[in-house]
Amino acid sequence: MDNMSYMWNEFNIKTFNAETIVYRDGLYCPELSTIDNENVNKKYDLPVHIIYVGELKDKNLLNVNVGADDQKVIITGKIKIKSPAVLNIFIKNAGKNSEINAHIAIENHSDFEYKCVAEHLYRETSVIVKNKLLAEKNSNTKMSGTAIIGRDCEKCVSDISFSAMADENAKIEFMPEQKIYAEPTAADHSANIYQPTDAQILYLRQSGLGGIDVQNVIKEAFLND
Repeated sequence: MDNMSYMWNEFNIKTFNAETIVYRDGLYCPELSTIDNENVNKKYDLPVHIIYVGELKDKNLLNVNVGADDQKVIITGKIKIKSPAVLNIFIKNAGKNSEINAHIAIENHSDFEYKCVAEHLYRETSVIVKNKLLAEKNSNTKMSGTAIIGRDCEKCVSDISFSAMADENAKIEFMPEQKIYAEPTAADHSANIYQPTDAQILYLRQSGLGGIDVQNVIKEAFLND
């Protein structure tokens, strides 16, 4: 089975024609990767797709350093937390006109601390990080996002966002921060709690789904939208 089929069958991750860097359960998987590390210091003809999936525990670190101009990098994260864990993601974009787009989906059943730092080190760079959290019953989640636009780094695009769907007994703390030293094209931060609408719930029930099935469908749709 090739890596594209594997990612779809095991993790419902859509892949495409790209250079890949794959991590499973926090560990680098050379057999599924075409690049041997997360540093993109040369220009590839294809986009670079960093895939970070599986179950995490203890402390975990992902460094994404882009030094090539005009390089497109996509980060897809789909992780589950069943025991206390920490994930730190440090992103540095020093490639002019390079774009980094990340979509991180987290399902937390335990205690989880997440830190994302996105740093622009050259002008006209882009870093967009969309984080989704499914906070299950009695879970405790702390999520921080720091965007840094350095001096002489004009016309950058920066966006770190958080969206959560939470059980009423879950605890969530968002900690956004921006450090902007040059005029950007855009610099955004956002955090919100998602609630399904009455119309969505009614539609699913009319489709023949019971209470727990309705909740499962809504959770799956939230994480994978």
